[in-house]
Amino acid sequence: MNFQVAAARLIAILIFSMALPSTALANNDVQTAWRLLDYIAVDYAVAVQNGAIINEVEYAEMTEFSAMVAERMAKLEPDKQRTALIARTDALIKMIAAKEAPEIVARDARILAAELLAAYPVPLAPKAAPDLSRGAALYAQNCASCHGKSGGGDGSAAVGLDPAPTAFDDKARARQRSIFALYQVVEQGLDGTAMQSFIDLPAKDRWNLALYTGTIAFSDIDAGRQIWESDASIRNRFSNLADLTSVTPAALGQEIGMLKADAVMAFLRAHPETVVAGTPGSLSFARERLHDSLAAYEAGRVKEARDLALSAYLDGFEPLETVLNMRDAGLMASIESAMAELRFAIGEGQSSATVSQKVAALDKLFADAENALAQDDVSDVSIVVGAFAILLREGLEALLIVIAMIAFLRKAERTDAISYVHGGWIAALLAGGVTWIAATFVIDISGASRELMEGFGSLFAAIVLLSVGIWMHGKSQAGEWQRYIQKTMDKALSRSSAWFLFGLAFIVVYREVFETILFFAALWVQGNGQLILAGTGAAIVLLALIAWVMLRYSRDLPFGTFFAYSSILIGILAVVLVGKGVASLQEAGLIDITPLPSIPRLPIIGLYPAFQTVVAQFFVLWLIGLGFWFNRRKNERLAS
Repeated sequence: MNFQVAAARLIAILIFSMALPSTALANNDVQTAWRLLDYIAVDYAVAVQNGAIINEVEYAEMTEFSAMVAERMAKLEPDKQRTALIARTDALIKMIAAKEAPEIVARDARILAAELLAAYPVPLAPKAAPDLSRGAALYAQNCASCHGKSGGGDGSAAVGLDPAPTAFDDKARARQRSIFALYQVVEQGLDGTAMQSFIDLPAKDRWNLALYTGTIAFSDIDAGRQIWESDASIRNRFSNLADLTSVTPAALGQEIGMLKADAVMAFLRAHPETVVAGTPGSLSFARERLHDSLAAYEAGRVKEARDLALSAYLDGFEPLETVLNMRDAGLMASIESAMAELRFAIGEGQSSATVSQKVAALDKLFADAENALAQDDVSDVSIVVGAFAILLREGLEALLIVIAMIAFLRKAERTDAISYVHGGWIAALLAGGVTWIAATFVIDISGASRELMEGFGSLFAAIVLLSVGIWMHGKSQAGEWQRYIQKTMDKALSRSSAWFLFGLAFIVVYREVFETILFFAALWVQGNGQLILAGTGAAIVLLALIAWVMLRYSRDLPFGTFFAYSSILIGILAVVLVGKGVASLQEAGLIDITPLPSIPRLPIIGLYPAFQTVVAQFFVLWLIGLGFWFNRRKNERLAS
């Protein structure tokens, strides 16, 4: 590099540094030190072998780069970590001066680099998967003249450059470089070489370019795809983009074998979008959160550990429940129970070993779930049946309540108020349609929002149904009912009762529609739209038949019998809804969980293996029993 170019680069660096805030300068020191350490780890073997210098120029670079690392370390913000990092850097400088074995120098350089990032974190990956085609275009425009069109380091502008441009097709050296290391070189350039900084490119393009250069030496994409799809343990290894961009093929090779590592790297670097599943709404994300939770717990940060464990469920696992439930309902229930037990263990302050065991158990369950979700042999019949069962289960509760309201108004000869009930459930369906569009095309409804909506909606409906059920039981005696009609019915419905009926119909129906919509949205994105519609249509027909039967035969029931049956039915629904409501708020983290492994998990009746949900249901049963007993005593006194 001539003097003018070097001077120009120095001036540019100075100007750029003056424009940066102090935090950016600190990050720049960290990134530069990391990049130099990575270069030492890769290229020291070219300079020294068997305790002797084999390349004077490369060895001089190793000495210079290690000294530059020490300078950067000294500029870091003072703390205990910096002291340790400086000491380790001094040890590395002495090892290079003593011409230690390349494998020892490379090992210690990488350890130092990892400790540096742990103490002074910087972003290890882009926010989204890089665009390989854009990276190829950038390479052809900016890099091919030196590094060659195919990455062999033999471009037309490479003649006379010392050192020569890197040959990206050299697999032995490519195995030593991560995408993050390549990004650092693209961003900052490489002092002492003709490699200039591309800081003027947007960060997104710098990642695109780094990824493309990292693909040149690895071509066995098909073999890598087969390994990836067949081996859950390798999929577990890459939970997000940072796992892909920070690992070297050589490091992966030590874990799974070099040939497999080359193939897996070829596939993942060619298809980085594969590991973006590590974003919220995936088992990879849930696994990452669980291990972060364990680390926080072991460090004594209990609240952080609890929050991370909750995020693992709400943001990672919960969005996958619908699909997994169709594939393996038993496995889905086991994971939910295991996650509840983990949160309980953290909340109770159990030993780190116990919490670690529960995380390990969830790791195994997640691996089983990944295999279940990866299966392509799910039949059309199972999808139709699944959609049918979801709508029938969710719709039946709302249908029973709405039909009871309509039958009640007919018995009371207040058919003028029925329009409010119809308006409530129709408005709920319309709101559900808006929710469908939003959940499918506009926004991502978080797991916490979903559980809170279901929880509070269920508890509100349970409270209303509890009071209505006890009230209806009190009117189950024909004489009492007639007295009530004569005294209060006209007054009650002339005020706000009609709008109350509208609101109740809306709440109970929208709660079920909301949950059903989110279930179907998760299935719809898999391209099963027609099958879902078929199952939905069948469920609607059956629900309509149930509604017709209930309305038809409720007309012929005597007042007392109708209200007795209705009060029992509504009381049962109140018990079911309070169980579901408490369970949803537990899953949202608002209510603690105390697991009861001996209690079966029966969502259809709102029964869950947790102390709080069981107590809540028994409490509602006790209130119903107390209310019914009070009604009987009152009617007996009136009769006498």
